[in-house]
Amino acid sequence: MKILVLADQKSKYLYDFYEKDKLKGIDLIISCGDLSPSYLTFFVTLCNVPLLYVKGNHDERYEKTPPEGCICIEDDIYVHEGIRILGLGGSMEYIPNSSNQYTERAMKKRVRKLWFKLWRRKGFDILVTHAPAYHVNDLEDRPHQGFQVFRDLMEKYEPKFFFHGHVHANYGRGFKRTDTYGKTTIVNGFEYHIVDYPDR
Repeated sequence: MKILVLADQKSKYLYDFYEKDKLKGIDLIISCGDLSPSYLTFFVTLCNVPLLYVKGNHDERYEKTPPEGCICIEDDIYVHEGIRILGLGGSMEYIPNSSNQYTERAMKKRVRKLWFKLWRRKGFDILVTHAPAYHVNDLEDRPHQGFQVFRDLMEKYEPKFFFHGHVHANYGRGFKRTDTYGKTTIVNGFEYHIVDYPDR
């Protein structure tokens, strides 16, 4: 299965210079946040495959104008062809009381509320977030600091993949497109990246 992962910045290659063949063979699209609703609607319309998304810290507009034809997986486990996909959007809180920003404690509370879904689905295969995990390709400044609870989820459930955004390629030389943590392959979806999900 080929998964197109999107995050943070429009891709000129895929969007401005759109050609149908560039997305040939894509089976699923996952957005890790901070992309306009119209951008996501564009892809779900032209690719004719499911598009799942979580919210980034700049996605307040989704409340009034959600991406048409797309599926929000915030605080849920969505199953696509047997693949269990857990969604937790937002970033570390750096402006108090802002939407889509959370303290570590608040994010842990969101995860605790998922206990029944996690039990019922016997875990998950892909973790989709906007922010990275703590000290796993995150940055030292608070806005781009990752969440410890994401590490906890990877350690406990050992998903195959963890997709996130929020850390842009132009932030410095420390940018990593892919990495590993335990048994999990981590993908920073900044702009776009295509992932080959292994056959079950």
